[in-house]
Amino acid sequence: MKTMGLHQLYLVRPKHFPDGEAKSLAVNAGDVLDRAIVTATLEEAIADCQFVIGVSGKERSLSQEVMTVREAAQLVHQIAGQQQVALVFGTEMSGLSNVEANRCQVLATIPANPEYTSLNLAQAVQIMCYEVRMAITDGKLHYAEKPLELASQEDLERFYQHMQEVLAEIGYINPRAPKKLFERIRRIYARSRLEKEEVNLLRGILTLSITPKKHTKY
Repeated sequence: MKTMGLHQLYLVRPKHFPDGEAKSLAVNAGDVLDRAIVTATLEEAIADCQFVIGVSGKERSLSQEVMTVREAAQLVHQIAGQQQVALVFGTEMSGLSNVEANRCQVLATIPANPEYTSLNLAQAVQIMCYEVRMAITDGKLHYAEKPLELASQEDLERFYQHMQEVLAEIGYINPRAPKKLFERIRRIYARSRLEKEEVNLLRGILTLSITPKKHTKY
């Protein structure tokens, strides 16, 4: 939850709480456990919520609206800005009961392999929380990307000239007719959008590749 920016945890009739093992497993997210609210019933936990989404992988006979977790996350994004939304998960062993599912306006499901849909509770929570974060942040990174300084056309032409000279010197291309083969080589590098530092690095390699090797006497 904390990894994805969520922090309001409600626990309905937990077997043990507080629990030392849970606290040790939480590591730096222990504050989420410390603030967790324990209730005796699901009804009590969702009493102040205007919209409730149950996350379940079970196929049910009731005609309840079912959507993917990605679609449900979009609903969370639309509603949670002004009103309380609850994401409800069942137990590790049996998931949401029919009675619990009936307390939810919609059900969200993770579109897994139909031949093997098994997910443990922690995985289901993480996937749902991830989809909510993606919906809210539009998938933006949490840090600023380093701006790229692409190589100028002048830098690239110097690199291509340098490379052509080296390839001719080592006999890879015919210096009298290099055009067709070297055009292909140019296209390879053009697709990679070389940065200025990368061009300098490649030219350094080209320089070393034709430097006469020193012979060491023993």
